[in-house]
Amino acid sequence: MLDDAITLSGSNANPLTVEVTRNGVVESRHRGSAAVVDVAGKLQAAWGEIARPTYPRSAIKAIQALPMVESGAPEAFGFTDAEVSLACASHNGEKGHTDGAASMLSKLGLSEADLECGSHWPYREADAHALARAAVEPNQLHNNCSGKHAGMLALAKQLGVPTKGYTKQTHPVQQRILGAMEQMCGIDLSGVQPGIDGCSAPNWPIPLENLAYGFARVADPKDLPEERAKAVHRITSSVMAHPFMVAGTGRFCTEVMKILGARAFIKTGAEGVFCAALPEYGLGVALKCDDGATRGAETMMAALLREIGVIEDEHMEAMAPWLNPQLKNRQETIVGDIRPADSWLAF
Repeated sequence: MLDDAITLSGSNANPLTVEVTRNGVVESRHRGSAAVVDVAGKLQAAWGEIARPTYPRSAIKAIQALPMVESGAPEAFGFTDAEVSLACASHNGEKGHTDGAASMLSKLGLSEADLECGSHWPYREADAHALARAAVEPNQLHNNCSGKHAGMLALAKQLGVPTKGYTKQTHPVQQRILGAMEQMCGIDLSGVQPGIDGCSAPNWPIPLENLAYGFARVADPKDLPEERAKAVHRITSSVMAHPFMVAGTGRFCTEVMKILGARAFIKTGAEGVFCAALPEYGLGVALKCDDGATRGAETMMAALLREIGVIEDEHMEAMAPWLNPQLKNRQETIVGDIRPADSWLAF
């Protein structure tokens, strides 16, 4: 367990290092930074540039979903726990995901056309190929953010405000989300201009140490107002009961939550961002892989979870594909691996 704040630097480069090897030779490296913060806001461990504002991208979807849940929209519209989990998702676009998003919209009296996230092909080749064989173009339900956007539309309906334009920064839905981000992460974002996410919603740059604090409060919402704490519990219980909805088949967030159960809620974001809430420890974790590489960020997060103690010996065999992924060539021959460098974890 991490008892005291520790900062590892040693150079100007961010110190978390993941190595990619081929035949035992290091072929490339991914560097990154991370923060571990407790529910009191105390920094328990830090590596690298944790104070530099970073776009959290999709890693903060659970916090974006908070205003929708605390508004009473899930009860008002009959959302299931699986659908609440989908509201926090960056999903593959598998049938279970698109059916879930379509169900949420139907319960709102809306349709795919009311979404403002745009469309893209499903992430898994098998699902994309199935659409192509059927000569079907992907629609907005296939967007990895369709569940989040269905949740935003639910908040708009519950507030009695227009659904059109719900992705605009000035819309009441986004203003509620901004307030939740500020309160959960302990940061004043007034005057800070957001970037626009891939799904068209605003995304505010936030330092890793604040993101980790926000997820510590997701892990243990004891100091939050009653309604917000209840909403946090509804979200965490939903995602832990339905990890498939958060990402999908073969994805880090889904597969690692299936292995760890209630020990961790893990969420990825684009460009190498990860956040995690660890209820047993009352800790939040936020990390950024500098080059935005998913493979680097996943191995960093797995190694951090192992170091903190969330991944125990009994989980090691199941976690091997994430802690030390094997690289194979086109003939499925193992040619190398991805591994955390020996130097960056020193507890």
